[in-house]
Amino acid sequence: MKKILFFVSLLASTMAFASSDIHLDKAPTNLSDQQSLQRGAKTFVNYCLSCHSAQAMRYNRLQDIGLTEQQIKDNLIFTGAKVGDAMTNSMSKKDGLAAFGAAPPDLSVISRSRGADWLYTYLRGFYRDETRATGWNNVAFDKVGMPHVLYELQGEQVLHVEKHGEHETQKLVLAKPGKMTPAEYDGMVADLVNYLEFMGEPIKATRMKLGIVVLLFLSIFFVVAYYLKKEFWKDIH
Repeated sequence: MKKILFFVSLLASTMAFASSDIHLDKAPTNLSDQQSLQRGAKTFVNYCLSCHSAQAMRYNRLQDIGLTEQQIKDNLIFTGAKVGDAMTNSMSKKDGLAAFGAAPPDLSVISRSRGADWLYTYLRGFYRDETRATGWNNVAFDKVGMPHVLYELQGEQVLHVEKHGEHETQKLVLAKPGKMTPAEYDGMVADLVNYLEFMGEPIKATRMKLGIVVLLFLSIFFVVAYYLKKEFWKDIH
């Protein structure tokens, strides 16, 4: 009975997520763009790693995106960590709970659990909400506990709600510009999401290339096998 209730609740939560009317913007990710991945890694260690960890990712895997060991040491490690260490931080779950009401999650596979489009929308979807303890809310994650750590770059957005009969539309309006233009900020977020997607599955780009090679091989082999079959069976038919 417990198993049945578990699967029913899982199905209900899946249906609720699927029926969500949140509009997700398409994330312009490209795992073959190493420059984008390097910029995303820089943003990650500067703005995310102080609170979030990535325990399934080691610094030396950044060599897969074109960085040398020395570049990783000089530009991406700001603690006493070694290149072979996992990407962790010093914030404990207790400290995270006290500061944000919930411990910041590990981001190792966040792109696989949430999806690149959701992350892209989320990181661009913060707006001012004085009813929240942090002063921020998010269109993709209502009543989010995370503050907008990138607000100095993006600026401050406000949410405008327009009613059209029984329906209403939500629109984010930039009320206070940040250090970046909207286009620059969107590009930075795209690089960060690109890196998060790489971190969730570092071998993905290689796997996809290998898959294409295998399909090409099977296509060629099919032609050879077809004519070989005709040659073997020509006297019978």
